[in-house]
Amino acid sequence: MRRQSRAGAGHAGKRSPAGAGASGARGGRRRTPLLWAAVFVCLWLGAQAQMKIPPETVQQWAETFGKQLLALSSRYSGAKLLQKKYKDIEGVVKMEEMDGQELVKSFAEEMEEMLGRKMKSVKRLAEAAEDADLYHEFNETLEFDYYNSLMINKVDGNGNPVDLGGEFALEENEHFNKLQVNTLLSDIQVPTNVFNKDPGILNGAYMSEALNDVFVDNFQKDPTLTWQYFGSATGFFRLYPGIKWTPDDNGVVTFDCRNRNWYIQAASSPKDVVIVVDVSGSMKGLRLTIAKHTINTILDTLGENDFVNIIAYSDYVSYVEPCFKGTLVQADLDNREHFKILVEGLHVKGEGKVKKAMKESFKILNQASAQGQGSLCNQAIMLITDGAMEDFQEVFEEFNWPERRVRVFTYLIGREMTFADNVKWIACNNKGYYTHISTLADVQENVMEYLHVLSRPMVINHDHDIIWTEAYMDTVLFNSQAQSLLLMTSVAMPVFSKKQETLSHGILLGVVGTDVALRELIRLAPRYKLGIHGYAFLNTNNGYILSHPELRPLYKEGKKLKPKPNYNSVDLAEVEWEDTEEALRTAMVKGETGSLSLDVRTSVDKGRRVMFLRNEYYYTVINETPFSLGIVLTNGHGQYRFIGNVSVEEGLHDLIAPDLTIATEWTYCETDIDPSHRKLTQMQAMVRYLTGKEPDLECDTDLLGQTLFDAVVTAPMEAYWTALMLNSSSMDEGVETAFLGTRTGLMRVQRYAGIEKRVANTFLTPADKLNIFTLDHFPVWYRRAAEIPAGQFHYYLPKEDTRGAKIVVAATAVSVTVGKKTAIAGGRRQRGFLSLSLSL
Repeated sequence: MRRQSRAGAGHAGKRSPAGAGASGARGGRRRTPLLWAAVFVCLWLGAQAQMKIPPETVQQWAETFGKQLLALSSRYSGAKLLQKKYKDIEGVVKMEEMDGQELVKSFAEEMEEMLGRKMKSVKRLAEAAEDADLYHEFNETLEFDYYNSLMINKVDGNGNPVDLGGEFALEENEHFNKLQVNTLLSDIQVPTNVFNKDPGILNGAYMSEALNDVFVDNFQKDPTLTWQYFGSATGFFRLYPGIKWTPDDNGVVTFDCRNRNWYIQAASSPKDVVIVVDVSGSMKGLRLTIAKHTINTILDTLGENDFVNIIAYSDYVSYVEPCFKGTLVQADLDNREHFKILVEGLHVKGEGKVKKAMKESFKILNQASAQGQGSLCNQAIMLITDGAMEDFQEVFEEFNWPERRVRVFTYLIGREMTFADNVKWIACNNKGYYTHISTLADVQENVMEYLHVLSRPMVINHDHDIIWTEAYMDTVLFNSQAQSLLLMTSVAMPVFSKKQETLSHGILLGVVGTDVALRELIRLAPRYKLGIHGYAFLNTNNGYILSHPELRPLYKEGKKLKPKPNYNSVDLAEVEWEDTEEALRTAMVKGETGSLSLDVRTSVDKGRRVMFLRNEYYYTVINETPFSLGIVLTNGHGQYRFIGNVSVEEGLHDLIAPDLTIATEWTYCETDIDPSHRKLTQMQAMVRYLTGKEPDLECDTDLLGQTLFDAVVTAPMEAYWTALMLNSSSMDEGVETAFLGTRTGLMRVQRYAGIEKRVANTFLTPADKLNIFTLDHFPVWYRRAAEIPAGQFHYYLPKEDTRGAKIVVAATAVSVTVGKKTAIAGGRRQRGFLSLSLSL
């Protein structure tokens, strides 16, 4: 039975002689061996109850089936013809060895240059915003009609523009995911809980009008820029290009730029924070609810570079998470969410003894500082209470005075003001800030004040540190890109007041920034240079993944795709789990350059199949950023590539054949630089460049040359497949499609059956991401055929489509050998792949 399985469902090799095809022609078309096999299974199951079939008979049936299936696959795929064509050109091609270390360095340099352009754009925005504020005099009675993104293009009952609205031209733009935008102007979004005509908003909107020219100029200098923005400390958000903002289902705009990671990280330095919350009996009811919300809001202002712990106190001191006793933990998403769950379980009882809690907090922070742990930067205690009755001065004398190295921020909860002076004294005598929170609506604005205090040293010293955020989701791309490439990162920079009269106060005006789609970074590590199983990945200096083929940030709930809870805090060790010693992770976190080898098990076809590979990892830091780049080359497939040469005229003739396509997600030519090129497909751009119609296009001449070469070598397949189609009387039923793919993303497809007769209508369509060339992987059939000897067919059943249709894919590799060694023994191979789909 083992041999039966191998012949019928595994791969039929050269040992099986090629037969003349399936027998039993009927009605002008022959029945396929697959249909014969279905009849055989039914007969075998029915006969089994009546008689015992000798194993030799079953073996004979299996061998016969295997021979017929091999003959069918060979005939309709044309594998022998393609192998001959590649054999003919072996004498004129050369083999090039891939140097992984040089590859990763060159890719990283290109990424550094690309990210450097983004940083320059942000610096220009920061300078322009500071200059605009310097020459703007605050006017308490200023009246100014700015473009409010919620109000634009709205009219009242009389047909007149609404207040803060007006006509705002919008048009679809390819570069911005086909959204309706205005590339000449920015507009302003204001959260619902902020008065859109507050004097601070109006003055800031008027002052920041100066950024419009800089936005446009930046976009002209770097057409690959996406969204540019200025988030004001007063709450408004100026966005370029301007868009129409859509509120939620309740008509509310909850987006507040000051809550975004890019704003928080740029507005303050890394920090160690101990949150101290009063859970004595007086904190019952609404007070405890407000306190919990305050804690959660503080947690939301922390990021990967911050460290935190939470202490609750009444008669005694307790850690919200006992496992974290006496230490600080990284404020990553996992830990923040864990704390939020525990905070919800807090209950009140006893009498509040704040002195013990403050002592414990100082001990944690002092220990972290002494041992070189935590952020090694700002330190703060957040005290959340409804009053402080004890004599607590001696605690500060012992632990914090006279240096006052730890800032203490106090939040007085509830309407009662009896102990307000005590709570205020604690903050003011420890370089902190005091706020009174009487309702849930007060929490957001009051919590944000601490960021302005922590930013003062940066403002006074004018430290314009550029920050890069962790990966986050761009919801616009949910249905348009591979899952691992949905993510973005932002580069941001603080904007300070340069006015002499306020310089000593350290006033933060806001934060400027721009977004970078991680797919644009990955494009700079072209798939064709990495081999069949190779890939590129990015991670941060905290060990979290920015981009990786195995990162799947979405899950399906019904028909909707949603982000997974911790999609942007996946550690490199969680996907490169064969790195048991974490040697790769450690080296990349430290920003080192190097390489290592790992034996890995990798899955294909959405985890349905496993392959065992030997991977070579090469990694290096991307200078001026907290990111590192890694690439993987697989032994046998990423070590060598062959280089062929044909004339442009000859190549173009075969490139524009109707059966030929190229990988739409690959960059053969850069179409995003010149706006006039953005509507061009990659094929159109390539043809226009090669014919001299668009000589200014930036194209990958290496990739174009090899694509033309593959087009010429594979061109005879079109005539071969067409000849079979024309001889319809000898066609076997159930043979649906013949197709091939090459290392350059080129595919040729012949549909033997019309769409009305095809079982798998979505197979090889743009929606069938698993079976076409994408930005982060080669097709499944390509990868699986690579793991068997050249010339043998590999058979498998791909995942069923939504209609439950089943097909069998037969795939074989066609090798090119250079030198005396054979392709398999010497490993010097580069393969084209032929496949065939058969319906069941």
